[in-house]
Amino acid sequence: MIHQMAMIPMASSLAQSLTRFAACRRLIAATVTVVATILAASVSAPAQTLVAVVNGEPITALDVESRMKFIQLSTQKQAARPDVINELIDEKLKVKEGKRWGIELTDTEVDGMYANMASRMRQTANQLTENLQKGGVNPQTLKSRIRADSVWQQLVRGRYQSSLQLNDKDVEDALKAKNQSGESTTATEYRLRPILMLVQPGSPPATFDAKRKEAEALRARFKSCEDGLVAARAMGAVVRDQVIRNSGDLNPPELQKILEAVPVGQLTAPEVTKHGVEMWAVCGKQDSKADAPIKKQTREALATERFEQQSKTYLQRLRREALIERK
Repeated sequence: MIHQMAMIPMASSLAQSLTRFAACRRLIAATVTVVATILAASVSAPAQTLVAVVNGEPITALDVESRMKFIQLSTQKQAARPDVINELIDEKLKVKEGKRWGIELTDTEVDGMYANMASRMRQTANQLTENLQKGGVNPQTLKSRIRADSVWQQLVRGRYQSSLQLNDKDVEDALKAKNQSGESTTATEYRLRPILMLVQPGSPPATFDAKRKEAEALRARFKSCEDGLVAARAMGAVVRDQVIRNSGDLNPPELQKILEAVPVGQLTAPEVTKHGVEMWAVCGKQDSKADAPIKKQTREALATERFEQQSKTYLQRLRREALIERK
């Protein structure tokens, strides 16, 4: 009896040891499972591996993959991986340098630019996001580019404003070098009166042809805006308010040649539109102080060239000074 009672504590101790051993085994098994899961995740997500580190900021393979897909989606061309990595490195440098000079964009500001871009593409921000995701592109890759480009524009133009300014001599010299066609560099300001001969929507082609013949007849006897506009109203045409157009702003550019060929006080050739037949009465022409089309294009091209040169020099310096580690 005493012997049996002595065995009771021993049995209890053994049971406790077995219990602790079982718990330890369960803990080890759970740890092995967690480690295996982590390793499996690492193997299944190689895109998270580092490609480069720019001043302590990482660029992952996922960043590169998403940007390559974005470039292919937007340009229909396959981008070279080294070029994409360099582009992402430059963006890191631009944003970092902008921050150093106090130029930063909030996420709200970037989202607004993103929405404006979508609007220009006749989409909502959500639709643009969906279309990017369908192409395997993380929307953040576009937002990152928007942020970097905006910061860089402000930074370069702010720091190097004086060297980016153009004077008339710069533009004239560039014109002499590039203008081989002898195109006029003087702008013209036109005073115009639009005239519309209405045609009911859905009317047959014959109705439009009849109105066009009426317009041709009006054009033949239209010798001045003073008398011609009265005659146009008498025929039932709609004579709109005067508009002033500069030759440098005409779109399409071919419209400038049309207006240039029409003498003051006469009409342009009739043009059939969805609303009827339209003509323009040229009621005045005079030289303008604004740039002519070719001069405007030359000025814009020269400004872009100077900006790109300054931008390239600035970026090269930032690259030399940066700590860039490629993996």
